[in-house]
Amino acid sequence: MDDRDRYGRGSENAQPDGARVMPHVQRSTPPSQRQHGGQQQGQGYDGGYDTPYDSGYNTGQVYGQGGPSGPGSQRSQGGQGTGGPRPTARPGTPPNWRRRIKIGALVLIIAILGTSIGTYFWADGKLRREVDLSKVIDRPASGKGTNYLIVGSDSRDGMSAADKKKLHTGSAEGKRTDSMIILHVGDHGDTMVSLPRDSNVTIPSYKGSSSGKLYPNTGRQTKLNAAYAEDGPELLVRTVEYNTGLHIDHYAEIGFDGFASIVDAVGGVQLDIPQAFKDKDSGADFPAGKQTLNGSQALAFVRTRHAFAASDLQRTKNQQKFLSALASQTATPSTILNPFKLYPVMGAGLDTVIVDKDMSLWNLASMFWAMKGVQGGGDGKQMNMPISGSTGGNLVWDKTKVKQLVQELKDDDTVTVSGN
Repeated sequence: MDDRDRYGRGSENAQPDGARVMPHVQRSTPPSQRQHGGQQQGQGYDGGYDTPYDSGYNTGQVYGQGGPSGPGSQRSQGGQGTGGPRPTARPGTPPNWRRRIKIGALVLIIAILGTSIGTYFWADGKLRREVDLSKVIDRPASGKGTNYLIVGSDSRDGMSAADKKKLHTGSAEGKRTDSMIILHVGDHGDTMVSLPRDSNVTIPSYKGSSSGKLYPNTGRQTKLNAAYAEDGPELLVRTVEYNTGLHIDHYAEIGFDGFASIVDAVGGVQLDIPQAFKDKDSGADFPAGKQTLNGSQALAFVRTRHAFAASDLQRTKNQQKFLSALASQTATPSTILNPFKLYPVMGAGLDTVIVDKDMSLWNLASMFWAMKGVQGGGDGKQMNMPISGSTGGNLVWDKTKVKQLVQELKDDDTVTVSGN
């Protein structure tokens, strides 16, 4: 036998003998090689003598292939082994915008809900629920829709001498009603019916709001605004219900100073005045045409009566016109979506408006929105209580028309009656 056959082919071949010939150097193939394209099991070294034998030890991995940069280096560089860094996101990975948008939307919704709930409780706590309609006796049955009695009083509570001079209010003691409006909110159009303060009415039997004493009906007739002066809002509601037969669901009242404050908080109200007029008693001095009225000017506009021939009737028309314009120009995105404007407006209104004990913020908003809806035509209607004549300087209602009007409001039908 040739010596070369006895001791292998190493003397003639540059490659080392395989594992079959040299079992003492056979090594098991690591799992990483079987999974990542390494040598098949049973195969020896994949390089010749030119490949350094200890290259795997130098990199800290015996069985890896390709050195530190090869696939086998993942154990030492990928953080799987001890002492290696944790895996990090691959460079250039785009951000997950869908997830970010969802998180941002959720945060925005939570912020809006939190602000809305906080605003609700803040506003609800400021409402002055001072009128107790449960004290009103012998009330007519409720009809369809909701009826509000909106009252503008000449209250001067909290006003300084300078305020009274600026607003031309005078210094009369007590409170009287300067304006009274029934606002019907229903499914067939909202209706504003002004009740002239000089209306001739009968004072019915009533229970004193403070004393609880029962005062019988003596047939006494007087101006409508005398009822408020005699025993406040409860007797006024009782008198309106008795003389109309219409059930009043809610009551809202505002004084001189509060009215002016609301207008100033809004930033003024634009109004188109058809003809120029002056009134030294109210302080009115208006040219004809479109103009923006501030608080004191607005109060002068709604109080003026001596500048018109039909004094009280024209004044009630001006009051309806202004209240609708105020509501329309307040309920706009520029006010509602601007907290720096919305909160002062709400604060001015809620601090000064007096309502009944059952009035909710929803009721108040509904009332305000209906006042906006009756402006400029549409389904809404503005009118005075129908008048048939006068007696002793007081205006007498047209009983036939009033009866028809009240029935249409009770049934929540479209109002067909016309007023003066």
